[in-house]
Amino acid sequence: MTDHLKYEAKDNIATLTLHRPEVRNALSPKMIDAIVEHLEQIRTDDDIQVVVLTGHGDSFCAGGDIKAMKEAVEKKSPMVAKYSLYDGIQRIPKLLVDFDKPIIAAVNGPATGAGLDIACHCDFRICSEDARFAESYVNMGLVPGAGGCWVLPRVVGLPMALELAFTANLIDAEEAQRIGLVNHVYAKADLMEEAYKLARKIARKAPISVRLIKRAIYQGMDMDIRAHLDQISSHMTLARASEDHTEAVNAFLEKRFPAFKGK
Repeated sequence: MTDHLKYEAKDNIATLTLHRPEVRNALSPKMIDAIVEHLEQIRTDDDIQVVVLTGHGDSFCAGGDIKAMKEAVEKKSPMVAKYSLYDGIQRIPKLLVDFDKPIIAAVNGPATGAGLDIACHCDFRICSEDARFAESYVNMGLVPGAGGCWVLPRVVGLPMALELAFTANLIDAEEAQRIGLVNHVYAKADLMEEAYKLARKIARKAPISVRLIKRAIYQGMDMDIRAHLDQISSHMTLARASEDHTEAVNAFLEKRFPAFKGK
């Protein structure tokens, strides 16, 4: 493993902290490998119900490492560069699109370029008051390589996504909340406490229900209503057959909080 990413697990919550503060937590191959490895492990770890992704220090993620970009231009052929993306950073969005546990981005500072894209691939974002956001590829003569053109319109809508991508405007936390890029804005000192408060609330719910709901919502965006209703009836049948559903019914009748087990 690498010190470019810090991992912590507590109270059924996993925290991934991007950790290259000297370059504003810019992505590195080691960091990308570690993110993918941890997410793969978390996906099959029944003790983890929610993931929080954040950055160390005053930045969330500055996106790509400019020095590494220069080296890529100088040393890699176009075809090699293409596959280095596909087998590199693009593994993160490919993994997250099928990741059925909730993942919250706690944006503690600037999130630009691929940093913004990765935040957008999380289920939702909360941020500190000093967070800033930019889809900044056009400033470098590039295009969003981490799925930004796909995910940003799904988060903020097509016209706003186009404006952000064409202009590379740096927007503040208030504007990010106004356009739906983030759900909540908190004082910097309170951000992680609020992130964990939200994560704990989700982690206390029935895990099977949460995961099936996440699948249904995301997959429903690409389905017509008939296909969605057919799918959700299958999900409902699975949920009703779970031990957690029986526990929830019994807890309601007994006037107590349910103790869910994810079974």
